[in-house]
Amino acid sequence: MTGPIAGTRRLRYGDDPSQFAELSLPAGRPRGVVVVIHGGFWKSEYGIELARPLVPSLLEAGWAAYAIEYRRVGPAEAGGGGGLPTTFDDVAAAIDLLADQDLDLTTVVTLGHSAGGHLAVWAAGRDKYDDWPPRVRVTAAISQAGVLDLATASRQSLGGGAVDALLGHAPGSEDARVDPLAQVPLGIPVVCVHGIGDDIVPIEQSRTYVAMATERGAEAELIAVEGDHFAPIDPGSPTWVTQLAVLDRFG
Repeated sequence: MTGPIAGTRRLRYGDDPSQFAELSLPAGRPRGVVVVIHGGFWKSEYGIELARPLVPSLLEAGWAAYAIEYRRVGPAEAGGGGGLPTTFDDVAAAIDLLADQDLDLTTVVTLGHSAGGHLAVWAAGRDKYDDWPPRVRVTAAISQAGVLDLATASRQSLGGGAVDALLGHAPGSEDARVDPLAQVPLGIPVVCVHGIGDDIVPIEQSRTYVAMATERGAEAELIAVEGDHFAPIDPGSPTWVTQLAVLDRFG
């Protein structure tokens, strides 16, 4: 599935071609909104097509699905122009656009894979800093094989140096505002779903985050699953059924 499903509304939050989101509604009253954030190490060659396959299942389960696109790192003509702060500006603006829709925002869950997992957890904690004050509050976050410890990801050169490319430099103390590990504790539940066979983003990324978060009194959980980096985004897998059950807790 590369295109949006029938009935999806495209919403724009800026003039750049990558500044859009796709809102899909279930039959009946939504039980909440799931913000789906695609991965791809924040690189412009990967886009919203990675998020779309999860949408039909979310709708069937009664959720409003809100897949967002954002500017990534790379040539502007190929979906790039992102980085710090542009990528974060876009994710914040896309989520805040929900405030202008006719939706009940009592339950808003961010769900992101890989780099999208980083952005999903970051978005849940952006109220800790003054840079991106939220109009829409995230009530829970699910990280799917997320990059949650930027310093370690940089040292390990995950994604071929993707963290340094996103920030424009190696991460330091000044980057706490965009590093999920530096945001703990959050006041909302965070669930990290990670394949034990992941050799692209090691499961230690999630283990480290959950250990620090729980040590500091936050509600965080690691669900280790069989499979590789892409297991959490296979809508036909038992891992996805597990994630739907996690969503059931939140709405």
